[in-house]
Amino acid sequence: MTKVEDVLLFGALALVWGTAFTAIEIGLETLPPLVFAAARLDVAAFIFIGAVLLSRLQWLPRTKADLALILSNGILVIGAHFAFSFIGQSYVTSGIAAIVISFTPIITPIIAIRVLSTERIYITDVIGLCTGLAGVIAIAVAGGSFDGQLIGVGLLVASAVVFALGSVLTERWTAVLPTMSLHAWSMGTGAIFLHATAYAYSGASFRDVTWTPSAAAALIYLGIVATAGGFLLYFTLLNRIGATNVSLINYASPVVATIFGAAFLGEQITMATVAGFTLIVIGFALCNIRPLWRLTRSSWNRSGRDRLLERDEVRIQGDVYKTETNSQHSLQPDD
Repeated sequence: MTKVEDVLLFGALALVWGTAFTAIEIGLETLPPLVFAAARLDVAAFIFIGAVLLSRLQWLPRTKADLALILSNGILVIGAHFAFSFIGQSYVTSGIAAIVISFTPIITPIIAIRVLSTERIYITDVIGLCTGLAGVIAIAVAGGSFDGQLIGVGLLVASAVVFALGSVLTERWTAVLPTMSLHAWSMGTGAIFLHATAYAYSGASFRDVTWTPSAAAALIYLGIVATAGGFLLYFTLLNRIGATNVSLINYASPVVATIFGAAFLGEQITMATVAGFTLIVIGFALCNIRPLWRLTRSSWNRSGRDRLLERDEVRIQGDVYKTETNSQHSLQPDD
């Protein structure tokens, strides 16, 4: 990630997804968690459906793979994920919620090993998982009582697990539907799932909600900016800088969430939170040590090849050579 545009896009995504946790915290002050989550998806689904219709994209699922992806994304990646995360955040601060959710990339390869026969397990995966779990536990036990922070952290871990499971399951199928249409169906399916779950869980619906200006503003921000705009930024970055670089957003957005939570909501940043987040980041690095190493080598080589040349250097096919002024006029590789 060396271009200024890529860095700015990455920063924008971290800001959008990090502040989403702040918006959720504001909305949860007056809105039931599941109804709030369902309303967020209602707004996002409406935007995606409008984009599909305006773009005249194919919208009707045609294959079993399309249907499988819609159900997997709608129920697991979106529906159940938001259900657990919104209820979980009602017990903890926005910063802690963002940090625990960042456990997702650590648990994903472990689930992939069980579900996909093509995946292999390495010792670094096991150590990384244990380290990440230690970070989650450090945050959870800092809450004290069983009816408080520990429950919230447990629900947020469940949110990370169902998201990871749904993401792994999607690797089994290849969609015919355009990506925008797939997201529209997935958001709509997730919204229906959450509305049904909210009614079954507590009998709550829109009729029981008392809307305040702050709750309405939080919903609009989450639906339009964080969900629709966030996914647009995410897939733009995915095409520009690759999956490994984009995965680092999981550790940039919690920093943003923690800072905004402290600045605007008065949330405290404890040593247990910092220590837990550090362990989760280390766990992620261990689980992804091979792609991160390849990324580091690639960036180092690219920076070396793109630097300004000295007077006695030339560049041939991307490699830099030093010249020697003698009878042979030889070129020596710049090691």
